[in-house]
Amino acid sequence: MQVLVTGAAGFIGSFVSKYLLERGDTVVGIDNLNDYYDPDLKLARLEWLKVFDNFTFKKIDLADRDSMESLFKEYQFDGVVNLAAQAGVRYSLENPHAYMESNILGFLNVLEGVRHSKINHLVYASSSSVYGANTLQPFSEHHNVDHPVSLYAASKKSNELMAHSYSHLYDIKTTGLRFFTVYGPWGRPDMAYWGFTKKMLAGEAIDIFNNGEMQRDFTYIDDIVEAVVRVLDKPAEANAKWSSDSPDPASSYANFRIFNIGNNSPVKLMDFVKTLEDALGQEAAKNFLPMQAGDVVATYADISELDVAVGFKPSTELADGIKKFIDWYVGYYQ
Repeated sequence: MQVLVTGAAGFIGSFVSKYLLERGDTVVGIDNLNDYYDPDLKLARLEWLKVFDNFTFKKIDLADRDSMESLFKEYQFDGVVNLAAQAGVRYSLENPHAYMESNILGFLNVLEGVRHSKINHLVYASSSSVYGANTLQPFSEHHNVDHPVSLYAASKKSNELMAHSYSHLYDIKTTGLRFFTVYGPWGRPDMAYWGFTKKMLAGEAIDIFNNGEMQRDFTYIDDIVEAVVRVLDKPAEANAKWSSDSPDPASSYANFRIFNIGNNSPVKLMDFVKTLEDALGQEAAKNFLPMQAGDVVATYADISELDVAVGFKPSTELADGIKKFIDWYVGYYQ
């Protein structure tokens, strides 16, 4: 199978690409290698993909319409995994235009490429952030998600709506994946677990928002990758029981699906900090601060639909995943 992976130099994109390459697929990876975080980290991820003869990398920005059209004309992809996006809830308060360019215009260019190339399946990254103001937990794909609390979340909800319209209009098979707090080696420096580790090793205090009254459904990178590939291998199908009188947001009369990918085991923020302290063998100095704009108090994934569809449940324990991250971080930077 020949697969296009967008965001191939990113955290999830590089791991998905590696998995596909190791099982023998041909992967064309694209990335714009922007400086939202250290580009050297992205280049380092690419180095362990370039050893594969079945990997091709092209520096392309999703928002570059001409380059995207040329890409889809050059290759005959069997599937597309769209993981390129402007990430981060807090950064969306500072640079909203970046989210529109990458997450909306860029995603449109992907959809158009899939449409005109008649590609069998598009899998794309959504986010747990789409649950926004929802408080009923665990979060289910069947819940309404019309109240985002950040522009990042709104852009991801928009991706789901755009995908559905293309599934309806052009009979494209699309599957959206709502990722829940992905962590692990080679991760993103803007994530809390990375920032906490960096500050703790430097003897600096860490910022604890909402006075520690938060919880997250942490999902280890290996579990994320396994779920992504299993979903890719099983293209979305129409739900024969879908009713327009009582529409289900998770499926459709069209070939469209939405899945949560989380650990189904939320961890309190202070318990998470304690796990980091145990792994590093030191106690963190802490600054307790109010809630940040655009953030949510808790995330908790219902993953029953994923299990039914592809027979997989993420299961990596937080302590095991954090230890692997710490081992990598210390080795990489020291």
